[in-house]
Amino acid sequence: MADIVINHRVGTRQGHGGMYNRFDGMPLPWDEHAVTSCSGGLGNRSTGDNFNGVPNIDHTQNYVRKDIIGWLTWLRKSIGFQDFRFDFAKGYAAKYVKEYVEESKPLFSIGEYWDSCSYSSGLDHNQDNHRQRIINWIDETGGLCAAFDFTTKGVLQEAIKGQLWRLRDSQGKPPGVMGWWPSRAVTFIENHDTGSTQRHWPFPSSHVIQGYAYILTHPGLPMVFYDHFYDCGQSMHDQIVKLMEIRKRLDIHSRSSIRILEAKSNLYAAIIGEKLCMKIGDGSWCPNGEEWKLATSGHGYAIWNK
Repeated sequence: MADIVINHRVGTRQGHGGMYNRFDGMPLPWDEHAVTSCSGGLGNRSTGDNFNGVPNIDHTQNYVRKDIIGWLTWLRKSIGFQDFRFDFAKGYAAKYVKEYVEESKPLFSIGEYWDSCSYSSGLDHNQDNHRQRIINWIDETGGLCAAFDFTTKGVLQEAIKGQLWRLRDSQGKPPGVMGWWPSRAVTFIENHDTGSTQRHWPFPSSHVIQGYAYILTHPGLPMVFYDHFYDCGQSMHDQIVKLMEIRKRLDIHSRSSIRILEAKSNLYAAIIGEKLCMKIGDGSWCPNGEEWKLATSGHGYAIWNK
């Protein structure tokens, strides 16, 4: 998977306004007209949010899109990348991502549409507006792109602190993008921006494995963070491997059904695909029926299968 950073691009030489917005001597030798007027260029205004401090690319220019498509096709066919991750997807209209995906034909593509959750005195229980904005972005790509489920991350990292009631919405479904469009929701605990060395929005470190017990048993497309898998000790690594093995063995997939059985302060329990049962939290609980056998357990979580 290639990280496609096409919202902003620092030039090789200063141009209009003293900004580094000329790209002389490069394979894509654009000038200031390829840069949005709101980020120091001579192009049109941005079709999305501005990424401050650097030139933002003007995707309304036909030649810019043609060059980007050529570069993506080169990555795909000549270099051999199969999948694309579109960085800072809020920065330009989703219709351009649709065009880029249609023309370069990656096997899988995903957008980083990182929007702020709704807060008042704390995180609001209802995050429908937040996940709807992510779903709107997916819709505008023609459904060709998945998106990172920032809603699930935001809710889960608050819920895990003794507010597990947050994990059931008013309709009885999971509260993130996963609850509405699971086949396009890439669930995750942490990434290079939210955690790691930057820690802009970190998941509680003492509850990471419970977070994985949630996303690796649920619908959606779960992502495991490199740091957690390789840099947090053998126990964490082995527990994640076990959770992934159970998911694969039971064929839990992005569209698996889910029934939430409990969602209260210290306990969350659900049945997924009618063949996996899980619980997280300190509350004592186990499923009814002798057909359920314990598959694995750890600090604050347990998984059963039939």
